[in-house]
Amino acid sequence: MKVVDDFLEKNEFTKLQNYFLGGHCQWRYAPFIDNPKDIDKFQFIHVFFTRCNPVSEDYSILDPVFRKIQMKSLYRIKANLLTRTPEIVENSFHYDVSDFTPEQAKNWLTSILYINTNNGYTRFETGEVIESVENRLVTFPANLKHTGTSCTDEKVRVVVNFNYFS
Repeated sequence: MKVVDDFLEKNEFTKLQNYFLGGHCQWRYAPFIDNPKDIDKFQFIHVFFTRCNPVSEDYSILDPVFRKIQMKSLYRIKANLLTRTPEIVENSFHYDVSDFTPEQAKNWLTSILYINTNNGYTRFETGEVIESVENRLVTFPANLKHTGTSCTDEKVRVVVNFNYFS
């Protein structure tokens, strides 16, 4: 696992942050997060790329990230927006590349870019916890189960997940 703080240049990150937090991103309601049985959990998502195909006209907003991450093949890019909750809610452990077997997924990587600082976090099945700090990028094998949370100190918690082969 690799954690990089101040991943993007300040001006590049500010532009990206304004896109996600400033009303420019077209968010879609997702009635569950990672388990359809958790009927009280929901999030808003924006999918840029799925199953190796771009699906968003706003794909180029991520160009600064593409310039810094060496991706040979891109599987999915999805932004998640979770709203503030009275207490931090931890979701279910999962793989982002659910179409893959764990054996297939071990050859791929997942990177999470944190868009805003808040008291939410990403927890890994290994027990490691990565705090949500804006402009932080964490990269790990795609077969490592992880989960995200809500936050209690900001209106929203926003992350962008990149799933790729490097």
